Amino acid sequence: MSHNLQFYIDGAWVDPVVPNTLDVIDPSNEDAFAQISLGSKADVDKAVAAAKRAFNTYGFTSVEERLDILNRVIEVYKKRSKDLALAVSREMGAPRQMALDSQVGVGLAHLQKMAETLKTFQFRHVKGNHLVVKEPIGVVGLITPWNWPLNQITCKVGPALAAGCTMVLKPSEIAPLDAIIFAEIIDEAGVPKGVFNLVNG
Repeated sequence: MSHNLQFYIDGAWVDPVVPNTLDVIDPSNEDAFAQISLGSKADVDKAVAAAKRAFNTYGFTSVEERLDILNRVIEVYKKRSKDLALAVSREMGAPRQMALDSQVGVGLAHLQKMAETLKTFQFRHVKGNHLVVKEPIGVVGLITPWNWPLNQITCKVGPALAAGCTMVLKPSEIAPLDAIIFAEIIDEAGVPKGVFNLVNG
């Protein structure tokens, strides 16, 4: 059984404030094949505080800087596609090839589309006699389900990264391993610390 007991907060893998574990079940045979920690309010508070600090700088990055970050995430995501597919297959029961082609593939397509959109998105434009300025809102909370996990993660993380928002992700406790790998992707891609945080629960 693999143990994935840490959270990704402020650019580092950290132990939960209060130890509390949950088995992850393979629906194909009902065996426990992994174990995660369940976060507490204190863990969430730490993650939100890290995201707030990071927003003070990330919220003012240029489109070019955010596009570079997204493109780095895409490249690492491609490298880890087989790991992601195996995790999705084990945790939610998808056949491996379907997990790779559909689950992982859709996640990649979302990230690529977000990078394309960011290239031409108008954050400032004139409408009538007014100047419309679109700005990042701050810290966003992302809660995702088990049945289409990478689709939901990338549909939320991609736009947040593109807009200049920082975030805390709470994936489904039924299908948490793909999110843990996604946090490793974020880390390897060099996303600034505190921009993306992961707390299981």
